[in-house]
Parts: sequence; C-alpha cells; structure tokens
Amino acid sequence: MTDTRDEIDAEEGAGVVKKFMFVNRKAPYGTIYALESLEVVLISAAFDQDVSLAFLDDGVYQLVKGQDTKAIEVKNFSPTYRALEGYDVEKLYVERESLAARGLTEDDLLVPVQVVSAAEMAELMEAQDVVIGF
Repeated sequence: MTDTRDEIDAEEGAGVVKKFMFVNRKAPYGTIYALESLEVVLISAAFDQDVSLAFLDDGVYQLVKGQDTKAIEVKNFSPTYRALEGYDVEKLYVERESLAARGLTEDDLLVPVQVVSAAEMAELMEAQDVVIGF
C-alpha cells in the first residue's frame, strides 16, 4: 500500500513548532477580545507551539495591576496572566510608546514583560510564522 500525498504531508508536518504571536490592542473589558486572546494563547501553548504575546495601544491595560471590576459586574481575569509561565509562555512584549501614552510604566504591570520600541515590535512580528490580532 502506498502513502497518499496528504498522509506524507501530515507526517512531515508532525512535530513542527510554529512561532505564534498574539497581538492584544483592546482594553481588557467591554469586549470579548482580551479574554478570547488569553484562551487562544493557552490552547496554543498546550499544543507545544512557540507562543508570544504583544500588548499595544489600549491592550497594555490588560496587564495593569490592581484591576477592580466590581462596578462593571464582570470577572477580573487578569490574574490568569500569572499562569502563562506554567504553560511556558514567557515571551510577553509591551510597546514602550503605548505605555508612555497612557501614563504607565513597567512597574504598573502585574507580570514580567519585555518593553520594546515600536520598531522593535515590528521586527518581532516580522520574525513570526503566524501573527493574530485581537
């Protein structure tokens, strides 16, 4: 019996690790984007992919310490970002210009990140196999 082309392609692709970057540009509440991004990141990491996260624009608010969501009656999911390390997701990048424009510093964030310039962020994105925006 001979292998079909699809079977050969599947075997060759088995075990291939792709570089995924998830780009977060939205505030953490008011839309489903931030929570959905976090869920997709955890799923991707569970499948042993090379996962990184980028936070730009209002997405930097997703990582701010001390979020209190009682007034808007939604669950604060920000502590979940601390679990990323357990999934081997350790590449978290925050755009320096986005932090500065919002009056934030690295000390305001609840997890360790690498703060990079917009130009460095562009280079990081260029080096990925897959970039998905939220």
